[in-house]
Amino acid sequence: MSSLLYLVHRIPYPPNKGDKVRSFHLLRHLAAKHRVFVGTFIDDPQDEAYVEKLREFCAGLYIARLSPKLAKLRSLRGLLTGEALTLPYYRDVSLQAWVNGTIKEHRIDAAVVFSSAMTPYLNTFPREKTLVDFCDVDSAKWTQYAPAHRWPMSWIYRREGERLLSHERGIAASVAHSFFSTENETELFLRSAPECRGMVSAMCNGVNSDFFSPQHEFASPYAAGEIPLVFTGAMDYWPNIDAVKWFAEEIFPRLQARQPDARFYIVGRSPGAAVQALVGERVVVTGTVPDVRPYLRHASVVVAPLRIARGIQNKVLEAMSMGVPVVVARGCGEAVDAVPERDLLLAESVDDHVRQVMALLESPERRVSVGQAARQQVVQCYSWDAHLSIIDRHIETVVASV
Repeated sequence: MSSLLYLVHRIPYPPNKGDKVRSFHLLRHLAAKHRVFVGTFIDDPQDEAYVEKLREFCAGLYIARLSPKLAKLRSLRGLLTGEALTLPYYRDVSLQAWVNGTIKEHRIDAAVVFSSAMTPYLNTFPREKTLVDFCDVDSAKWTQYAPAHRWPMSWIYRREGERLLSHERGIAASVAHSFFSTENETELFLRSAPECRGMVSAMCNGVNSDFFSPQHEFASPYAAGEIPLVFTGAMDYWPNIDAVKWFAEEIFPRLQARQPDARFYIVGRSPGAAVQALVGERVVVTGTVPDVRPYLRHASVVVAPLRIARGIQNKVLEAMSMGVPVVVARGCGEAVDAVPERDLLLAESVDDHVRQVMALLESPERRVSVGQAARQQVVQCYSWDAHLSIIDRHIETVVASV
């Protein structure tokens, strides 16, 4: 049994948002075969309640507390040093000391790093014994944010995209191997970093299809007679904020004109002022819910109109696993191993989203058939262990290397 160091930028439990779903299942997969020492951050006081549960998966655990407000101020140092602002945001002296001590005391065989922001903690650890899960091309997200904001934020986002890409390229070119969540994300990165071809590959997301199953019985959280259209996700994440604003302001009014009983539910933690401002008679913002499954199980349609995010979205896989029909932005939907029009519906423009949602609302039979096909596709193709097993051979190679 090997000793692994696993560094994650956010506590990988509970698995209640996109990055934490992936980082938790990766931890669970690693812990089944190795002794795993986890170094991570808590940036939400509510997550303190789950520290002891997380220990069940760890041979050792160190958690640094991160204040987002102070971290944002600290990140401004990057403007003086020339580095990406993301890097000083996650810089912590105590975590660095723990990493150094753990490497020395436990003779770490290999390191697995979740997100490029955590790689600086391994500056003294052999790069040839390091594996990095980038998950997404974060630099591309920052670049995409720029056009949607005014100066100076547009300049800061553009700069962050450029500096973070430089960091990502340097890491991918020097470590044993790196991973992205989809083939599309991998190719997107390689278009900017062609020198890394052969050194990166896709390690796709999965879904717990037993937990997210239509076989579970839940009371409906919706009022009788309404037609719930549902978006789920962490609502402090800019691509999600952009998606619900676009849907609520541009798409939903046209749907409601044709289906007066339709109501749009935004389900997820940490909705800020921009999301709360959408609340109205026919738009509901729930905030944190104890279990998202009732909202999925009784939804008429789940929508994922993500204009910025790419790659496989856990929210899409979870809805499909629950047997609910999903209308998803083309850029995200095409990353899913699914047959469009059979397993899910793709949309790009406002007209597309209106047409696809109405096609489902006007045909109960179609809703059932798409939901059933979606469920079957997830069960067949999206086992977490099947996807995460790709990292096993790389760990074996790294551990065996001198």
